[in-house]
Parts: sequence; C-alpha cells; structure tokens
Amino acid sequence: MAERFRLTKRAVDALPSVEKPRIFYDAELKGFGVRVMPTGVKTFVVEYRPGGGGRGTAKRRFKLGTYGEITTEQARDMARDTLADVRRGGDPAGERAEARAAPTVAEIAERYMAEEAMPKKKLRTAEGYEELLRNHVLPVLGTRKAAQVTEADVARMHRRSGLKTPVAANRAVAVLSTVFGWAGRVRLVPKGHNPCQGIEKFRESRRETYLSGEQLERLGAAIREAETVGIPWDPDPGKKVKHAPRPERRRIHIHPYAAAALRLLIFTGARLREILHLRWEHVDFERGLLHLPDSKTGRKVIILNAPSLTVLAQLQGARVGPYVIPGDDPKSPRADLKKPWALVSRRAGFTEIVEKLGEDGAPLKDRAGRPVTEERTTIRLHDLRHTHASVAAGAGLGLHMIGKLLGHAQAATTQRYAHRSEEHTSELQSRGL
Repeated sequence: MAERFRLTKRAVDALPSVEKPRIFYDAELKGFGVRVMPTGVKTFVVEYRPGGGGRGTAKRRFKLGTYGEITTEQARDMARDTLADVRRGGDPAGERAEARAAPTVAEIAERYMAEEAMPKKKLRTAEGYEELLRNHVLPVLGTRKAAQVTEADVARMHRRSGLKTPVAANRAVAVLSTVFGWAGRVRLVPKGHNPCQGIEKFRESRRETYLSGEQLERLGAAIREAETVGIPWDPDPGKKVKHAPRPERRRIHIHPYAAAALRLLIFTGARLREILHLRWEHVDFERGLLHLPDSKTGRKVIILNAPSLTVLAQLQGARVGPYVIPGDDPKSPRADLKKPWALVSRRAGFTEIVEKLGEDGAPLKDRAGRPVTEERTTIRLHDLRHTHASVAAGAGLGLHMIGKLLGHAQAATTQRYAHRSEEHTSELQSRGL
C-alpha cells in the first residue's frame, strides 16, 4: 500500500531519493500527492476519475506545479480547486491534453492550402495566398494555437506588416480570415472563432498609372535596344572591376521572346499570365482573335489589332513548341518577365531611388550612418494593361466594349479607366495611339 502522510514543507524536504519515479500521497486530501523523480525533481499532482466514475473509470493525473515554483500549501489549494471542478463535471487533464493537441495557425494554414485552396482556386491565386501566409502571417502567429489567437494578436501582425507594405498587410488579414472561416467549418477551431473580423484595414490609395505617348515611345525604344544591340551597363564602383568586360562589351540583351511578350502586353491589354501561358492553339489568325479557355475571369476572347497580329506572325515563323512565349524548355512557358522588365523600364527612365525602411518603419542606415537606398520601378507591368484600356477609352470605345476587350467581370473595374485627365487623352490622340 502506498505510504501516506500529511504533505508539508518539512515532509516534502525530507522525502528520500528514489531509483524510479514514485508518488507520495497526502493523508488528508484524497488524490493529492507529490511525484519524486530519480533526478530529485518533485512535482505536485492530483489524481481523479473523470465524470464521477467509479473504479471502472481510469484515473487521470493532473500536474499542478513543481516544488520550488509553488509551495506545498499553494499546491494543496490548487488540488482542492481541481477536485471541486471534477465534481462539477470538469476534466482538467483531458482539457489540457486537448489544448496541447489543438492545431496551430501554421497547421490550419497548411491544411487549408492542401485541402481547399490548391484544389479549388486558380494556381496563381493559391500561390498568392501561400506567399501572403508565409511572409506576413506565419512569422508572427504560426506557432500560436489557432483557437487561442485573439483580435489583438491579428492587429499586432497587421501593424507590423503594414509599416512596409500596407496593401499586402490588408491582403494577409483577408487570407487569414478565409483560413479561420474554413477551419471553423471543419471544426479545427470553434465555429465562429475568427479573430480577423474586427481588424480595421490600412487606407489604400489605388495605383492607376497610364503611360503617356512620350513614355510609350521611350519604352518601345528601350525594348528595341535591349533586343538588338543590348543595353549598356557600368560596373559597381564599390566592387572589384579588374575583370569587367571592356566598355564596348558591357551590354545586356533580352531574348526576342521576352521582347515579343512585352509588345503583346502593350498591344493586347492582356494580363501577364494570359500572354506567358498562351498556346498556339488559342491563336485564331483568320478571325484575329485569342481564345483563352481559362483566364482570371474564366473563358474569354481577346480581339487582336494589327500590331499584335504582326508580333504573333513573326513568332509563328520561329515556332518551337506549343507555347507562343516558350521558356528555356520549349515544352514549357516562360516563367516571368521580371528581369527583362527591370532592364527596359530602367532604360526608359521608369525608376527612382528610395530609402529602404526597417521593420519599425524608420529609414535604414549603413555602418557609416548613410541612408540605405534601393532602386524601385515606378511603372509596373500591369500598368501596360491600364494604358491599353486608357487608349481605348480615348478612342471613344464604350465602357461595355472595353470591359469585354479586357475580360473584366465587373463594370466597376472598367469604370476606373474612364477617369483620365483631358490633357492625357489629347496627348495620346495627337500621337495616334
């Protein structure tokens, strides 16, 4: 029979060393005891049978705390409270085990991506969700138990991300809200638990940039130069330049397929992926159409103008695979246009030097105390689409027709392109664009 005596500080201090874990029980409070380990660590515990069960119900052991962190009398009071909770139907050990097994934010996010986003969303949309979660949500909340995340936790994450990228911070909260909504439906968190719902978003100033005729001319010249003779470059004076090429050889070229893709973006108003993933089977030269089976807004048709037909005809003469803009492997499409666009946009003067900011929003400094700067592109690839629609509006096409040309699902999206200055409109029209 287990040895029982009143557990006091003196009694606990006097407990003998053990070769294997052993529990010494209190003689007055049933279930209350102290577990002694061979290492000498002493932990207060309380044992009970949940649900008012008799001997047929297995005992459960609940850890109260380590001796030294809590006193014997504190442990006794905690044991009394625990046993009182059990008499009211509680199960502290079971609840603690359940809480430990509860999924973290990282785990519900991973399941959402695998079970919901990837199978049901478009690939680019799902990849965007994954990027927002990886860059903004998981570094702050990933290890937290999802059911315990509060609105204050999400607000802190939102503020931290918003110091640098307020728009991305807003999108991250929206994606996390979607994850919690799904997790509630599949019972990974209590139904209705969504700590994102009360978060006030950062103000977003919609960025709509339309290239002027003069900017379009500079861009066209930069594309031609990059495709033919190459764009000159100078070595970084802060690095070793001993083995740099001679000045006449310091030129960077872009691939003709990349140049053709940029021209098609300008002439068609298509989205980037619609051009990069365009297959020859989608091109109807006879009718002057592109039949896109799966764009962002579903199936759609793009009407081709004379310049875009010319570009496509030139590409058809050098056709090497199923894609109009092939990648390094002719059987696969080109992945992106980041480097070609950075090169030609810099040459066209579409960049600016800005100070880099730290996580606290303050400008970064180098070791000498000088501001750390970076070159930023002021014109995005997507602005070519804005410009295409802007020119169409200036040419007198109705908003309904422009929406059809661009594949907009909502009329409000097309309406934005009609709000341009008269000066910009007259400039484009005077250049015949």
